[in-house]
Amino acid sequence: MPVTVCDLLAAKREGRRFAVLTAYDYTTARILAAADIPVLLVGDSLGMLMLGHRSTLPVTMADMLHHARAVARGAPEQLLVGDMPFNAYHASDGEAIANAAAFLQAGMHAVKLEGGGRVVALTHMLVERGIPVMGHLGLTPQFVNIFGGFRVQGRSPEAAERILDDARALQHAGAFSIVLEGVPRQLAGDVTRSLAIPTIGIGAGPECDGQVLVVHDLLGLTQDPMPKFVRPYGDLGARALAAARAYAHDVESGEFPDDEHSYH
Repeated sequence: MPVTVCDLLAAKREGRRFAVLTAYDYTTARILAAADIPVLLVGDSLGMLMLGHRSTLPVTMADMLHHARAVARGAPEQLLVGDMPFNAYHASDGEAIANAAAFLQAGMHAVKLEGGGRVVALTHMLVERGIPVMGHLGLTPQFVNIFGGFRVQGRSPEAAERILDDARALQHAGAFSIVLEGVPRQLAGDVTRSLAIPTIGIGAGPECDGQVLVVHDLLGLTQDPMPKFVRPYGDLGARALAAARAYAHDVESGEFPDDEHSYH
């Protein structure tokens, strides 16, 4: 049975935790679907991981929709969420609605928006039009130039209260879940307990209803130092490097292809 936003709300009510992972291509989506990961996020983090940018800011709607369609073909039964990229929902409400609708037409089931403030009103407009919205508070990468880097948010009482207020406002506007990124564990727990919709943590401690990681970090495919909140569950980067070196050696030495791998 397909996973829906109602399933996540039921998980919250019943106290069942759930896993979320990013996916950017058909093959990875197919593997994660076979692993029964219920929610896949086509994150704008593809800017760094798939396109080689230094941040998410250069990512366009065209980039996102290209990868969204591939993921939708690989995992049609999962709940698929498309990340609205930088400037895709800031110019005008009409443009924001059109961009969100384009994600659903590309096979996504919901969109994710970063921040509070104006995003709260936009969330209400999208939900009214049948477009489910996942919120995103705390360390919001699209605001990295405002924050002065990737820094933990919500450490002061005032900042924590603002995040809590934004979370309640997003819930009231109709968001079906909220990502909490890079916030203190106690604050994430306070937000989680104050909401009827699930929270999804990344660098926000264990009190959240769900957890999300970047799939490349999970598999050990990234070369940069891992953030504190990441636990790699594989070392595929090292294994891929070893496999490529072994292949190159066998080609150079004439060991591959051999008779077994030739047609007759």
